[in-house]
Amino acid sequence: MGFPGLALICVAALLGPLLALPRKWHIPVVIGELLAGIIVGRTGLNLVNPAEPTFTFLADMGFALVMFVAGSHVPVRDRQIRAALGSGAVRLLAVAAVAAAAGIGLAALFGNGHAPLYIVLLASSSAALVLPIVGSLKLSGPPVLAMTAQVAMADTLAITALPLALNPATAGRAALGSAAVLASAAVVLVILRRADREGLRRRVHRLSENRKFALELRIQLAVLFALAGLAVWSHVSIMLAGFAFGLAVSAVGEPRRLAHQLFALTEGFLGPLFFLWLGASLDLGELGTHPQMLLLGLALGVGAIGVHSVSRFFGLPLPLGVLSASQLGVPIAAATIGLQQNLLAPGEPAALVLGALVTMAAATVAGAVQSRAGAAAGAKG
Repeated sequence: MGFPGLALICVAALLGPLLALPRKWHIPVVIGELLAGIIVGRTGLNLVNPAEPTFTFLADMGFALVMFVAGSHVPVRDRQIRAALGSGAVRLLAVAAVAAAAGIGLAALFGNGHAPLYIVLLASSSAALVLPIVGSLKLSGPPVLAMTAQVAMADTLAITALPLALNPATAGRAALGSAAVLASAAVVLVILRRADREGLRRRVHRLSENRKFALELRIQLAVLFALAGLAVWSHVSIMLAGFAFGLAVSAVGEPRRLAHQLFALTEGFLGPLFFLWLGASLDLGELGTHPQMLLLGLALGVGAIGVHSVSRFFGLPLPLGVLSASQLGVPIAAATIGLQQNLLAPGEPAALVLGALVTMAAATVAGAVQSRAGAAAGAKG
């Protein structure tokens, strides 16, 4: 990839902010970036090659950072979110039970043995999508905190369970890899807590700020990419590495200056590049070649929305239940691993991505509905 191609990617990614600019549309930036990728990628004009090694590597960096930022935005230290963990866990158990029945039914309906995979997909959420939507629409309040707790737990569990569900033959190796990544993130958390207690973090922060060294950013990027390398080596998705490290940083507390630096790096370049690469990688034409996979994709998307809507019976507003169904990393990882290891039927990877796109569209609408409801309640108050 040369500079002209990189310039094209950056210009195309501007579609995200352009679509998000009209506030009344309530469209998250990531939707426009995905659409831009679809337009310039395999499905559309084929102007960029998502298989190009440099493009792929930069997208992996962006994915790791997006998941890290998503994890760091989970308010782990907030007492309210801690209180919401119990109710979130109850809702997650209910969602998982319904997902199990729906996943088994879909596998029987489409005549394949992928029930474990469908169960994980139907029960999963995407903090990388949900949290940006919550932030961009300024959603707040106890129900949003409860939904955030549920999404964080669902995302982490789905990321861990995916390799086991997709290829049971390698379940042991995947479990060991996930355990290694999580254990490493836990060690990082212990080190960060000790550095914080001993005042080392504050001294590094003051030195970095006074001398303009950006030491904290450099150190965190080094740790993040080391964990991502461990994930790749142990055949685990870098989603787990980024999200687990983000949770560790959130548990200790992230300096505002560092948050601004990460925001600039992620949202200004590597994040949009990742979402554009993701859209460019999709070949939606496969769905026309295999019509049954089109039905499978729609069933997975609608099924996930229905499964997560069960949260309404446990006190969560319906729009937030639909928002919690939003998917991204887990279906993409499933499609990628399935293609690499030849585990899925022709057209099935595209079906998994189509299901994710259905949940994204529903999440966009649900976020807008919840935003309007919050605004109306504020006006009455």
